[in-house]
Amino acid sequence: MQSPYSHTRATLALAKASFRSIMRSPSAVVFTLAFPLIFILVFGFLGGGGTKLDIAVAPGSDLQNPVIASLEKMPVIRLTKNDELGNILKALEKGNYDALITVERNKNGVPAYFTTVKYTSASLDKGNILKSILNELSYNLNSQNIKPTVTEIRSSTVNGRLYRTIDFILPGQLGFSLLSTGVFGTAFVFFSLRQNLVIKRFFATPVKRSSIVLGEAIARIGFALLGALFIILIGHFFFSFTLVNGVTTVANMLILATMGVIVFMGFGFVVSGIAKSESTIPPISNIITLPQFLLSGTFFSIEAFPTWLQPISRALPLTYLNDAMRKVAFEGAGLWEVRHQMLIILIWGIVIYSVAVKTFKWE
Repeated sequence: MQSPYSHTRATLALAKASFRSIMRSPSAVVFTLAFPLIFILVFGFLGGGGTKLDIAVAPGSDLQNPVIASLEKMPVIRLTKNDELGNILKALEKGNYDALITVERNKNGVPAYFTTVKYTSASLDKGNILKSILNELSYNLNSQNIKPTVTEIRSSTVNGRLYRTIDFILPGQLGFSLLSTGVFGTAFVFFSLRQNLVIKRFFATPVKRSSIVLGEAIARIGFALLGALFIILIGHFFFSFTLVNGVTTVANMLILATMGVIVFMGFGFVVSGIAKSESTIPPISNIITLPQFLLSGTFFSIEAFPTWLQPISRALPLTYLNDAMRKVAFEGAGLWEVRHQMLIILIWGIVIYSVAVKTFKWE
């Protein structure tokens, strides 16, 4: 007696065959592994830091004083005046703030103000820069004013995790790897299957259309996750990429990676549907990937962009994937704590697959 046709077996067979073809594709390996790893190696060896000092002003501080006024005029200083003390202290430990400044008026007269600075060991290099700035500022204020002493600087240090360049760069490169795999891989594969009449031949068999899509999706997601795991492990063991909660952090990052590559595959379906020939796939795909690669905080924080450009950056799905990855890896956030970023990615997924349904062609 002949056994009934198994769509599950057909799906898995298609996934296996597709995975083998992906592994044999030089372009897939380059975009998913080699290209991101080159940047990780470069920035991993460079180390380094930023050019902005993020300073929190303690609640209750006297804001009408020459110290705060002078700091506000310095382009290298970025002051935050409206954060809660609990959030500030947590951010200090994580290196999100470089220092906490408290300015109090001295009721006894001299000095006129006490300036208390709490640094963090998470960004000692920036702390040293700030110390030099404050020492020079104190000297200038105390020597240029009539009063003998305008301010006295007091300081202490909060222990925190060291924030390395790799902690910013690696999640961005991982996001770019997922974007490239999802868009280019899906677009080329389905366009080629359609042009070579492979899909048409499938229709002569009992294989369902859903099995074709699912089989390709499983293969592409599996390949992307293997690439993501490889990148994470290389970053962690060779460049001390921070994984706060170890295996749990890696698992959460892979869940985010799965969500990201599924959404990015939707863009690939759209490209394969609207492309008229194989030569038009790269330019259309680049229109989708390059703006996200450049504007989604892959290399630089989007806060470094001009004000008019930041809303565009915050509208891109890769921005939220990168942000979620960084929070999970360095800050130890759980998936529930990055639910806002996941919701935006999900909304993008619903929108893009709605477009893909309208544009995708089987023949």
